[in-house]
Amino acid sequence: MLNPIKKTIELPDGRQITIETGKLAKQADGAVEVRMGNTMLLATVVTAKEAGEGVDFMPLQVEYKEKFSSFGRFPGGFLKREGRASDYEILTARLVDRVLRPLFPSNYHADTFVNITLYSTDGVDMPDALAGLAASAALAVSDIPFNGPISEVRVARVDGKFIIDPTFDEVERADIELMVGATYDNIMMVEGEMDEVSEAELLEALKAAHEAIKVQCKAQMELAEAVGSLTKREYCHEVNDEDLRKDVHDKCYDKAYAIAKAGCADKHWRQESFDAICDEYIESLPEDEREEKTPLVKRYYHDVEKEAVRRCILDEGIRLDGRKTTDIRPIWCEVDYLPGPHGSAVFTRGETQSLSTVTLGTKLDEKIIDDVINQGRERFLLHYNFPPFSTGEAKPQRGVGRREIGHGNLAHRALKRMFPADFPYVCRVVSDILESNGSSSMATVCAGTLALLDAGVKMKKPVSGIAMGLITDTESDKWAVLSDILGDEDHLGDMDFKVTGTRDGITATQMDIKCDGLSYEILEKALNQARDGRLHILDIIEATIPAPREDYKPHVPRIVTMTIPKELIGAVIGPGGKVIQGIQEESGATVSIDEVDEGGHIEVAAANKESIDKALAMINAIVAMPEEGKVYKGRVRSILEFGAFVEFMPNRDGLLHISEISWDRLDSMEASGIKEGDELEVKLIEIDNKTGKYRLSLRALQPKPEGYVERERAPRGPRRDGGDRMHRHDGGERAPRRDGNNRGPRRDGGNRGPRFE
Repeated sequence: MLNPIKKTIELPDGRQITIETGKLAKQADGAVEVRMGNTMLLATVVTAKEAGEGVDFMPLQVEYKEKFSSFGRFPGGFLKREGRASDYEILTARLVDRVLRPLFPSNYHADTFVNITLYSTDGVDMPDALAGLAASAALAVSDIPFNGPISEVRVARVDGKFIIDPTFDEVERADIELMVGATYDNIMMVEGEMDEVSEAELLEALKAAHEAIKVQCKAQMELAEAVGSLTKREYCHEVNDEDLRKDVHDKCYDKAYAIAKAGCADKHWRQESFDAICDEYIESLPEDEREEKTPLVKRYYHDVEKEAVRRCILDEGIRLDGRKTTDIRPIWCEVDYLPGPHGSAVFTRGETQSLSTVTLGTKLDEKIIDDVINQGRERFLLHYNFPPFSTGEAKPQRGVGRREIGHGNLAHRALKRMFPADFPYVCRVVSDILESNGSSSMATVCAGTLALLDAGVKMKKPVSGIAMGLITDTESDKWAVLSDILGDEDHLGDMDFKVTGTRDGITATQMDIKCDGLSYEILEKALNQARDGRLHILDIIEATIPAPREDYKPHVPRIVTMTIPKELIGAVIGPGGKVIQGIQEESGATVSIDEVDEGGHIEVAAANKESIDKALAMINAIVAMPEEGKVYKGRVRSILEFGAFVEFMPNRDGLLHISEISWDRLDSMEASGIKEGDELEVKLIEIDNKTGKYRLSLRALQPKPEGYVERERAPRGPRRDGGDRMHRHDGGERAPRRDGNNRGPRRDGGNRGPRFE
């Protein structure tokens, strides 16, 4: 029998979120459905009973999936079925993973799977903002050990006011847009983009988000209590030897501290030196115990190494590579590094290096976005690649991973608001990380800025980025904020806080916190220290390339735009695209056309001016309006008894009547000598305003013979009233010819006969 339990959360603007469990997916360890308006997410969590053999980490997998049916749509493609996760789904899953992962017990190693599925949406509310709440609530109603609950909210500032979980329309108008994940007490994760805001404004947004998260965490606690899931399962995934732990610490700590204090900037030397200490201890063990104790020794030694590095920073202010806490590694950069790309740059900071390239393309190169809710086109792209050789690892290079998608997205958000809105090209930035020892995504931002400037992109302002770290000691209440962290400082530290921006403010940020309790005092210190580092890097970028390249490189395609009346769009495209394809084939240019409010927007692109000019001439010929009295060069399309139809403009035919071919009388078209396919110069002598038909003349371009007298036509008799017309309706003889000769009798020798009414 169903026994659903529901809790309701009210947002500051009056909207309501409901969390319900007990109806769906009851065989999962935990399952909840979260609703807001017409949006419904189902989150489930399942974990193995025991840890896998030899597993000493948290094997957590978070998946976020949006069903096309949730929005009343069919999936694309031949199969008409959902396929692999989109970038948007991967990014949403990563946001949830980054908040959940640090809160599982450090000794819990069972396979754990969190699945969040969107089953209903109306395109108004943003479902990804509810994913973290749904996942945490599923854990809350389960017996899985978890130091939560947590929740995530999106906070946006619109017209100076902070909105929690804004709609799609509100986000479009926001100058701050952040996803924030937190427990009731501490912020755990931040990611978002901004319009050059100050550090103080960012802190205000975080505080507004955290207040909303506290309400959602409290609702989950009440839900867990109502379900009766406050007691978690017992587990034993680690077996420890405390005597061995103490022995490893006593014999290895001083040696590890000496390496940490040595201040060597060579990552590989430090790693080999640290490893040698552990190997030496393992070699000292009795041979019959060595194999059994080696996994434990490595785990305990990792803790020793971590403690030595952290104490050296807190007690002596010395970092692994010898820097002070505020120092930034040596930087060198170079633009126009490669001759082939439209823009290129190398940015190297210590042992982290990015080689970035820029490619400029036409409208046809736009990225088409066709997710469940998000649909449209994107003109500014950034891709981040992290090959194994960048860290000296010997392993095969696979496809694009989730980490690469996440890092690329952060760099993209850092730069896109400084990308000019009226830039005529589609732009793709590619960052290949050639060396890595910390903050490669921030190197991508810096290298991307340099490459964009080298390509001639008129960025609003240059952007730089820096990664900040944190070391804390709760017992002594000591803490240190680190600028430009190394990979080891990220791994062994308590925070990874990436900040990007211009001289005037922050454009994007990403923060992950691994410690309990991070005061706003520490956050403010980290942000101010990040600003100093960011400005230092901008000085180096601007010294390398002070302004965008004046002109594009010679091999960049040139683009010319024009606007035509809406009613002529079809004429330029032609039936089945025949006309526009013909223009491209004949001119060698790329032509695209879009319908906009004021008309048709045409973009013509080619590598050389001649191709562009030819395409423009062909388009202008199509869209030009015919003018009476103007002479046109045309081609004969067809011959009839009474004249010829001549195409005097693209897709425009006019009648060249037999009487307008010559000043002499022609008895037939054969006498004119005109054939289909002939090219003629003709004059447009009349446009019928009612029918839109065109009358052409050839003789108007010929000299008029002397003494020429225009023949007068015989007057027509009245026709509509049934009266006589040249005595044709009385059944008598036919009227004489206009030339005075007799017509002769009718062929049948008699009268026409009566008409049939």
